[in-house]
Amino acid sequence: MKVVDTHCHLERREGVDVEAILDRARAAGLVHAVVIGQFQEPGDFGHALEVAAAHPDFLTPTVGIHPHEAARASGADVAQLRALCARPEVAAVGEAGLDYYYDHSPRDVQQRVFALQCELARALDKPLVVHVRDAHGDCLGILRETGVRHGVIHCFTGDTAAARGYLDLGFHLSLSGVVTYKKTEPLQDAVRYAPLDRLMVETDSPYLAPVPHRGKKNEPAFVVETLKKVAELKGVEVTTAGEQTTRTAAAFFRFTA
Repeated sequence: MKVVDTHCHLERREGVDVEAILDRARAAGLVHAVVIGQFQEPGDFGHALEVAAAHPDFLTPTVGIHPHEAARASGADVAQLRALCARPEVAAVGEAGLDYYYDHSPRDVQQRVFALQCELARALDKPLVVHVRDAHGDCLGILRETGVRHGVIHCFTGDTAAARGYLDLGFHLSLSGVVTYKKTEPLQDAVRYAPLDRLMVETDSPYLAPVPHRGKKNEPAFVVETLKKVAELKGVEVTTAGEQTTRTAAAFFRFTA
């Protein structure tokens, strides 16, 4: 069975053993993973490019400014982001978006920085990786206004109406371990609604470990549990879901699996 983790965080500064994590991922059946590079502080976009460069056949990097950090990013940081995202090994812009649950950055600043990254994705002809929490209306509005039609809603946790809005724009939905949790019926209904070829699976590790690993530090190997739940909701074999989500991810992020 093939499976791809389309969204994970592997920051060496957190003291994680990246090599051991990737060994466990391969043993679990993963053929690839997308590692997210995020703005950390002025002039620093983390280690995603460095980690991916050490494993070019297994890891594909992205780079973006998360809405939590939008207010801390200067014009120089945006310029650096543009340069990083233009590099050929960087497959996508993001994660970028809106988070009205935590509101770590003012909403108008989040919207401005998100729109800038939408425009950057269009200019570079690269997909956009979107983070959205409690902000589907504004997120859809900005995506429509900027004309972005090639992207993925990472860690999608919305209902069928939200799913329909993004799918109608041409976006994909990526499911995390949240879909395995109890009391997520609206999300599970949205997964049933969405076409299988528009879905991907992810861990968002080290966060949101799926059942039966909930409460542990998440890692790419655990994405298999999310895939099993998606297969159950779609009424297909796990191998079928794995093959399809792998094909979708490879075409979306432009890697060979």
